[in-house]
Amino acid sequence: MGEGEVRQYLLYLLDEKKVSRAHHNQAVSALKFYYQRVLRQPVKVEELPRPRSEKKLPVVLSRPEVLRLFAALGNLKHKALLMLAYSAGLRVSEVVRLKVGDIDSERGLIRVFRAKGRKDRYTPLSQVALEVLRAYWKACRPVGWLFPGAHPDQHLSKRAVQKVLAQARQKAGLHKHFTMHTLRHSFATHMLEDGTDVRYVQEMLGHSRPETTMIYTHVTQKDVRRIRSPLDNIIPKGEP
Repeated sequence: MGEGEVRQYLLYLLDEKKVSRAHHNQAVSALKFYYQRVLRQPVKVEELPRPRSEKKLPVVLSRPEVLRLFAALGNLKHKALLMLAYSAGLRVSEVVRLKVGDIDSERGLIRVFRAKGRKDRYTPLSQVALEVLRAYWKACRPVGWLFPGAHPDQHLSKRAVQKVLAQARQKAGLHKHFTMHTLRHSFATHMLEDGTDVRYVQEMLGHSRPETTMIYTHVTQKDVRRIRSPLDNIIPKGEP
């Protein structure tokens, strides 16, 4: 097969299979590797175009939605885990790997050990989350892992946490489709809405590049709420 057939296949993925841009980009990379490294025919794939990356804004929960989610959690362990994840902007892989010693209640900090990129960082410990965490600790007395799984020597799995979140979402009657990472998105957005400098938010999230954190400035309501729609200037409130 030559370049023409390869291009037809890539168009087939987009037009008929309706694959995502990320999936399509992986297909281009795989074909280039195959032709360049295996077949030694790089000329056939040199001009293959890559799809433009999609610029999607993250799903963010409103503050009332966050409260409804927490109110739907009856299990103390699950409530402490989700509260801690939201209040500190933790990834699900980070919150399940927390150990009891990572909670520094005296200094009001959480140590995130070897996070993404194998970097340690500190993030603030919410006093509200700490109260729930203390109640959970008194009831369950975890040793080692803060949130152990079925076996005490293993931490809770990411899959189990996502299942807990899905059940709480359904019980709370929230119709948005969201994951654990949405709590992290919501933390960052709410922090920026409260006036926290984007550089501090970047540090708390553990982002290596400020551009990654800047995406949350596009979903905050802090400045958008001040903008008045032209329709409100044309038709006074209360009139049809």
